Amino acid sequence: MQWFAAEDEGRTEEASEYKIRKAREEGRVAKSQELVGAMGLLIPAAALAIMAPYYARTLREMVIFFLGRATTVDITRDGGIVSQAFFSYFVKLALPIASVAVIAALFSNFIQVGFLFTLKPITPDFSRIVPRFGQYLKKTIFSMEGLFNLAKSLIKVAIIGVIAYMTIRNDLDRLMAMFTTPFWSSVTFIGSLAIRLIIEVAVALLAFSVPDYLFQRRQYLEGLKMSKEEVKEERKMQEGDPLVKSRLRERMRELLSRNMAANVPKADVVITNPTHYAVALEWERERMEAPIVSAKGMDEVALRIRKIAEENEVPIVENRPLARALYADVEIGDAIPEKYYGAIAAVLAHVYSTSGEQSAFAEEGSA
Repeated sequence: MQWFAAEDEGRTEEASEYKIRKAREEGRVAKSQELVGAMGLLIPAAALAIMAPYYARTLREMVIFFLGRATTVDITRDGGIVSQAFFSYFVKLALPIASVAVIAALFSNFIQVGFLFTLKPITPDFSRIVPRFGQYLKKTIFSMEGLFNLAKSLIKVAIIGVIAYMTIRNDLDRLMAMFTTPFWSSVTFIGSLAIRLIIEVAVALLAFSVPDYLFQRRQYLEGLKMSKEEVKEERKMQEGDPLVKSRLRERMRELLSRNMAANVPKADVVITNPTHYAVALEWERERMEAPIVSAKGMDEVALRIRKIAEENEVPIVENRPLARALYADVEIGDAIPEKYYGAIAAVLAHVYSTSGEQSAFAEEGSA
């Protein structure tokens, strides 16, 4: 990945949501390892400082246990007891801080990328087994990325050195006096000094990791930029080829035309606008709860519906607002909404009164 060279390669468009999502599914996310390392150092160090009395008691018990049995226990005969005690103290000392370290690592990754579970980064790729020392050296040493990582390492070493020097310098007199102080006081002082030094270094590295994360995120988004051709290809893939879509629309119009020729003669009435819109309604009380739209169209299609209705002696009623409303709100094959019952009932009542028939729906609507 070349830094900020996307425009030089013709990739001038921002990454789409689809490409970002696919990259995330593959485990490619913006993440700073410096932040993971800083949190992995700070949180366990803080936990160790809080649990210092517990660790002091456990270490004291362990030392007393092993030193008290150093001359009385036969390791060849009582090895099981010694082994059991060793693993017991090992768990007591290692498990709490190890658990905190695992939680810190998970938390530092979660605040950067959120919840993400993917096996793609650890999927075996046998093409990577073949050593490519030239590419490795070019990427890690003879590249801007290699120089940047080297600079980060040097800065971290400098931060640790400066903080260690300033912290130890302030307590140098007490350190020199450790030769004359009691053993436990010396251990307590050195332990507290070490914990304080670790926490100060971790806080400084955490502050250093924030700009690194912003830089890594910018580099990540830059690497995902797309060319105009890639944007077009992705749009075609997601929305479909425009040529195919136009053919599908043409095919749909043909099917609608065929169905219209079959459905309009069955209609009870055609409501028009009078020439811009036409909506054919069919009503059979035995199998329908309300009249359905059997055909509809505008402009040329509306004229065709009128022509078919006239050829098959289907009543045509001009009602401009009703025709426009039905065309906009009701799809072909759907029943009319209840808010149009009154208007449709009046139309059907007029049609059936003209033909001398009775409409149950017209009676229900008027009621």
